[in-house]
Amino acid sequence: MEGVYFNIDNGYVEGVVRGYRNGFLTSNQYLNLTQCDTLEDLKLQLSSTDYGNFLSSVSAEGLTTSVIQEHCANKLYNEFNYIRNQLSGLSVKFMDYITFGYMIDNVVLMITGTIHARDKSEILSRCHPLGWFDTLPTLSVATDLESLYDTVLVDTPLAPFFKDCFDNADELDDLNIEIIRNKLYKAYLEDFAAFVSENIPEPSKEIMLELLGFEADRRSINVSLNSLQSDDISDELKRSLLPNLGKCYPVVTEMLAKSHDFESVRASLANVYEFRGILENGNLEDQFYQLEMELCRDAFTQQFAISTVWAWMKSKEQEIRNITWIAECIAQNQRERINNYTSVY
Repeated sequence: MEGVYFNIDNGYVEGVVRGYRNGFLTSNQYLNLTQCDTLEDLKLQLSSTDYGNFLSSVSAEGLTTSVIQEHCANKLYNEFNYIRNQLSGLSVKFMDYITFGYMIDNVVLMITGTIHARDKSEILSRCHPLGWFDTLPTLSVATDLESLYDTVLVDTPLAPFFKDCFDNADELDDLNIEIIRNKLYKAYLEDFAAFVSENIPEPSKEIMLELLGFEADRRSINVSLNSLQSDDISDELKRSLLPNLGKCYPVVTEMLAKSHDFESVRASLANVYEFRGILENGNLEDQFYQLEMELCRDAFTQQFAISTVWAWMKSKEQEIRNITWIAECIAQNQRERINNYTSVY
């Protein structure tokens, strides 16, 4: 029944997103990119794809990996904002939730840069455009978390996520900042999942809960592994950083919170089919990217689903990482590693 009404508000946007999806690089186009000898050749190959002449204003001398990445990212941001401007009601709130994750990254980046006395303009230039908010530049004046919250963050969408972040943050050092980041992400993912459960109809709800669950599992596994290197994190604190959703929750989440060595983490993950053996086969981050792309690809098999926006967004970000990787290998003449990218389309 939900399909009857979906197209009233979201039909056009779903059509646009599926059009963007059809513009993803194919395996043959990736093959052409990997055979390029110079970045100028790469620019020429990309001009025959959906990217078009997006690098036409860049001279051969000014063409670098970072320039290619920046122009690819700007294309993504423009497309995302175009989609958001076509939506209304709960769909706009859904798009806003997508940007909250980038806001968290920007806040942590600004705080980290400030305590290490980095140049403010340099930090701002590295902030993610989709996570920008008006008071972001003023984060550099805060010296502790409470003043940071009272003067800057209280008026941002992130304010509700900070309620559990004040316990262990007497001073802003690297460890406490990382704890704050993970607590924020935990609160964000759980709040996003609650919003989806209450407001988004099927089949979008089922797809989004699976995608958010995967994101929660990835963070739980990474937190468990990274905490092995620190003796300052208790089991109770570690548990407070692990999201209460995903395939790991609740049983494996509790096991991960009590894991104190690599073997116990691996034994815990053996209880989840999708993550069985994930710590034994190559780079962990690359395997997460591969699993995420498979979930995003499957998300496009459903019709009348706003979840395709999330799937397109994550897939496009992976495509940009792939292009950047290929460009970097060409620039550094690392031909033997050029095929180590992740693609499922």
